[in-house]
Amino acid sequence: MNVIAPEVAVGDDSPARLERLADISQQLLQRARALGASQAEVSCSEDRGLEVNVRLGEVETVQSTRDRGIAVTVYFGQRKGSASTADLHEASLLATVEQACAIARHTEDDPAAGLAEADLMARDFPELDGWHPWELQADEAVDLALACEAAGRQADAQIRNSDGASVSSMQSVSVYANSHGFIGRERGTHHSIGCALIAGTGDGMQRDGWYTGALAREDLEDPASVGRRAAERTIARLQPRSLPTGSMPVLYAPEVARSLVGHLLSAVSGGALYRQASFLLDSVDQQLFPDWMQIEELPHLRRGLRSAAFDGDGVATRASALVRDGVLQRYVLGSYSARKLGLQTTANAGGVHNLQLAANAGSLQDIAVQMGNGLLVTELMGQGVNGVTGDYSRGAGGFRVENGQIQYPVDGITIAGNLRDMFMAIEAVGSDVDPRSHIRTGSILVGRMTIAGND
Repeated sequence: MNVIAPEVAVGDDSPARLERLADISQQLLQRARALGASQAEVSCSEDRGLEVNVRLGEVETVQSTRDRGIAVTVYFGQRKGSASTADLHEASLLATVEQACAIARHTEDDPAAGLAEADLMARDFPELDGWHPWELQADEAVDLALACEAAGRQADAQIRNSDGASVSSMQSVSVYANSHGFIGRERGTHHSIGCALIAGTGDGMQRDGWYTGALAREDLEDPASVGRRAAERTIARLQPRSLPTGSMPVLYAPEVARSLVGHLLSAVSGGALYRQASFLLDSVDQQLFPDWMQIEELPHLRRGLRSAAFDGDGVATRASALVRDGVLQRYVLGSYSARKLGLQTTANAGGVHNLQLAANAGSLQDIAVQMGNGLLVTELMGQGVNGVTGDYSRGAGGFRVENGQIQYPVDGITIAGNLRDMFMAIEAVGSDVDPRSHIRTGSILVGRMTIAGND
């Protein structure tokens, strides 16, 4: 296997921690074989983090975390057993393997059980630029959070209260190994700064916020700009109106547009499909979107939020189309769900890696002009999506758009449709990508939806 050694910064102990986890994984695999397991796999992880929360200029919480987890899965033929521990003492580790073996001996055969095929294991491990530790101290984190909240509270006299500001810095190292001889090491970081504010008084109070998140400190927005953005969003929501019941175009802002892609992923995931709990059964090679729609998975994107050389089964990831020219190209499968469906894994055990929607339009404002009259949605509430039928009904808040211009805030409304119809009715995907998610999409315009309001 071609393993590229990570560049090690002074004081960076992540390579040593990875080696320790790799050694533990090999010991556990050897023990599983000695106990008669025909196959085995081990996942080991260590997480470290610091999070601070402030409110109204005072520190509320400072939390330093260190978590560890070891999970062992063994197979006796097609009988499976799993056990886990956070204790690295040898006796506890060995007991965990024994417990997994004992469970496997008492389970029934599952024809889909077992490791992914050996020839599918990843062999190349490119540097994906996901490791950017921030040596953040508690005092510095508190100062940043206070500055963020202060900038928001001072931005407008109508900001009357605060739900606080937070700063966090997290890092994780993990190892996955199995009895094929595969061993994969991963390390990653994630940092964030956020603020939530309250404007207005009495029954007219409104709450909103903003946050920035990235793998590297230098990719975060400035704390003061986060606070001011939170204030702008909060003030913009004051004195909302409802809308009359009817139908109109709906423009999803980038931060909520990715939820539409999330519903697609849920419907084409292996678990929903083999349980017959999806409205997109037997939909590969079907036209689900307009013919200009392209959705690509990019697992090896440098500094991507969900980049990985291998999936949760150790299978090598690769760039591939999920939707091409509006047509669904494949499902989203790990090795287990693929076997249940009589298909091949798509290297998606554990989820997708950096989905990217190709834009066919410009900014949100450009699409609003294209829409003319309609609804801009900036907030969604509730879980009113039926994965079996595709029926969609969610509470929403946002802004009325008239003649291509935002006119006033709206809330207390419900937007409804069926996801199949909504996918086909998509008229635009913007270039204004929200970088805070592994689903990389801009604004999405759906040509027509049902709006239920109070007026």
